[in-house]
Amino acid sequence: MLKYISCSLLFFLLLSSCQQQKPVKVEGELKKWHRITLNFEGPDTNEMDEINPFLNYRLDVTFKNGEKEFIIPGFYAADGNTAESSGDSGNVWQVRFTPDEVGEWTYSVSFKKGDNITVAENASNASSADFMDGQAGTFIISESDKTGIDNRAKGRLQYVGESYLKYAGCQDYFIKLGVDAPENLLAYTDFDVSTNALGFQKTWVPHAKDFDNSALPYVWQEYKGKNLLGAINYLASEELNVFSFLTFNVDGDDRNIFPHLLKVPIEEYEAYASVKKNKEAWETMFHKTRFDVSKLDQWERIFEYAETKGMFLHFKTHETETDHLMDKGVFGTEGKLYYRELIARFGHHLSMNWNLGEENNQPISEVIKAANYVSSLDAYNSHLVIHTFPNKDDRYAELIGDQSPLTGASLQLSHPEFNDVHPRVLKWRDKSNATGRKWALAVDEPGKANIALLPDDEDPEHNFARSRAMWGTLMAGGYGVEWYFGYASPNSDLTCQDFRSRDLFWDQNRHTLHFFNNHIPFWEMEPNDDLTTDDISYCLAKEDEIYVVYTETNADKIKLNLGDSGANFQIKWYNPRHGGELQNGSITSIKAEGIVGLGAPPSETDKDWVIHIKVDK
Repeated sequence: MLKYISCSLLFFLLLSSCQQQKPVKVEGELKKWHRITLNFEGPDTNEMDEINPFLNYRLDVTFKNGEKEFIIPGFYAADGNTAESSGDSGNVWQVRFTPDEVGEWTYSVSFKKGDNITVAENASNASSADFMDGQAGTFIISESDKTGIDNRAKGRLQYVGESYLKYAGCQDYFIKLGVDAPENLLAYTDFDVSTNALGFQKTWVPHAKDFDNSALPYVWQEYKGKNLLGAINYLASEELNVFSFLTFNVDGDDRNIFPHLLKVPIEEYEAYASVKKNKEAWETMFHKTRFDVSKLDQWERIFEYAETKGMFLHFKTHETETDHLMDKGVFGTEGKLYYRELIARFGHHLSMNWNLGEENNQPISEVIKAANYVSSLDAYNSHLVIHTFPNKDDRYAELIGDQSPLTGASLQLSHPEFNDVHPRVLKWRDKSNATGRKWALAVDEPGKANIALLPDDEDPEHNFARSRAMWGTLMAGGYGVEWYFGYASPNSDLTCQDFRSRDLFWDQNRHTLHFFNNHIPFWEMEPNDDLTTDDISYCLAKEDEIYVVYTETNADKIKLNLGDSGANFQIKWYNPRHGGELQNGSITSIKAEGIVGLGAPPSETDKDWVIHIKVDK
């Protein structure tokens, strides 16, 4: 009888264990650099459950391959398919992971419960939440089969302690050129709980014609998402490779983007937020520690498609109107939970940065708290930056070097003709380099706020934007530019729904990318304007080997100090306005004998030209 009871008890325990730890469902292609999603069956709950599933349960999964280890935060996923269902309840919990090695990976699961456990500094001593806690398993990863611009063909874009980010797979260095507008890109009618408080809600109808069948796997609820997916396809067709977006603008310039749940009906929120002097919505109308899981799942469809189109995702997590709202400006539970949810859901993307705040004006001590938290939680160590007002960039002096985990700056400038771009990039390149920890710098908002990058019909040539902002940034050693659209023109920073409004200028961006990616080892070169004798040109050099000189005008007057090695150099010219191949000018070779003239371009000496000078080996 005792033996029978013992066997029955053993069977009951095994059955209970099987009921609590059901097999994990693995979704995605099991390939290097591809997103895989582990689906666990956890407690059956909902977004508004008395036990807050976002704050009082904590899922972490540790992935290992040899010496490599990634601890990835998970998230509550309701029914596991909320982009389609718009569901708010269920028992599915997910972890998203992009493996960087082929072969066998192991995973082990930690699932804990307790008050505020999700944002606790350490959960190792917390109570088990049962279900998948302690579960372990393996999976096999094969090589990526993707090609072309798809980020999964190139690998994770990483900060590697240099002035340029580098793809871990193909080992190429990265130049970004693309759009910083509209900042309210995610204020889109097709997302769940989309609002229109100030009339800036988007349909993206002008880009309906740019949707193609490659995006069909990323639509939701039969047809939703098509127009925004089309907009991204248009950017990629122009060979632009970055777009940016706010993920939280409550009480800000637009007020229609938030990952959190509303406490009130949409109509009540819109009525309140439509009055610009009303700035208490965060305090009165939102569940500050609860998220709209279906909306976030729909955001992921957009980002996932962008990955296939080679896009760099610029997550602007705050703007100056919002960076003081959570925890009343002191980094705490609300801010930590917000960043954890973003990192858990979107941190797996291969080409991206976290921007802690647009025009950030918080106390530096709070910036460092947020930066330390994001850095410690993001297992992939994605590029981490902050943006500031153009006249307050000296705040970076308290963040460069070992003072913070930031790896770069998102620079804003303000001169209407972009005259301040080149010197400002040089300034922070020199200052950060002097600390021994180089920052990767991008100019993400050049130009005067009301005009910035004008539409083609107002400025069809875009001469100053091209010469002083784009080439000014890259010739100073910055790694890219994102174009702000200003607020006073059609298709502005808030109203833009048609990226074709600057179509002519995108051609010039493409020509610039072609030059940097095809003709020079820019990552080995240093800005050195002192090598030319004039005050109108920029110079980028790997001395005694290769030089690039960009001049806005007087191209036939440029002189360059090539040193006295006596080596022969070949001279070619590149047209930044029209692109094409390198061309011959009036002279095709020169000897390194101190300061030498470089001849004249093939035509139009009064226009801007790029001079390519390479040692003849």
